[in-house]
Amino acid sequence: MTDAHVSVTHNEQSGQYEIVVDGAVAGFSSVLESDTHIAFTHTEVDDAYQRQGLASRLAAESLADAASRGKTIIPLCPYIAKYLERHEIEGAAIQWPNTDRPS
Repeated sequence: MTDAHVSVTHNEQSGQYEIVVDGAVAGFSSVLESDTHIAFTHTEVDDAYQRQGLASRLAAESLADAASRGKTIIPLCPYIAKYLERHEIEGAAIQWPNTDRPS
């Protein structure tokens, strides 16, 4: 994986962040956005790209982008929720969908 070109982009038309490896979409995080909030609803990496750290990179970069745009993050996707429990996202405002999560 060290020789691959990997990037994360926000595809507003499809309502998702995509992780692209050497020109091919390897995974995505689906989002619903308003002017102030962004809900992450589902994250998926294609089976051919599993175990390469792509889901973590997708989460890190998409959450950082959302925070940099001043969006309040709503982690409805279990993967994104777990990522946020384990990692600090600078400047992120998080609105947990239930009360048994960290604030």
